[in-house]
Amino acid sequence: MTSDVRLRPVRDADLPEFFAHQQDPQANWMAAFGPADPADRAAFDAHWARIRADPRIVNRTVVVDGAVVGHVVAFPVDERTEVSYWIDPRRWGRGHATAALAALLRELPQRPVHARAAKDNRASLAVLRKCGFVVVGEDAGYANGRGVDVEEWVLELPADGVELVDH
Repeated sequence: MTSDVRLRPVRDADLPEFFAHQQDPQANWMAAFGPADPADRAAFDAHWARIRADPRIVNRTVVVDGAVVGHVVAFPVDERTEVSYWIDPRRWGRGHATAALAALLRELPQRPVHARAAKDNRASLAVLRKCGFVVVGEDAGYANGRGVDVEEWVLELPADGVELVDH
């Protein structure tokens, strides 16, 4: 585990790193609800251009010891704010996702905040719980990363939620 996780605004130079991170088949399977074709660079670039142009979206690069290890994003879905994150699979298991999400949550004044995770994605569910999220519902939908419908938990960081429990 590391305490040297830092967030900063996304830079153009970060995008090739993000693209490389999403090429990992295991990461796509775990995330489940990712891009239809992770290898489609034009779609990736268009997606990030939309994210970076929308002032309602908070997107940050996750940096550890000077290296780009992923990103965290808060974005509107209808009237709610949802969060998402992607960490380089080579860096999994070191506490980076938990520290990055906790740092992003400290930037967000609004509560509640929501998240979703495939029901079998234990690692992501652990990250969310450590950051104070609780399960408030369930849903299912087609998951590009698996090519089938996948059940997911809907989680919420309530208005009075604790932000980082312990990692």
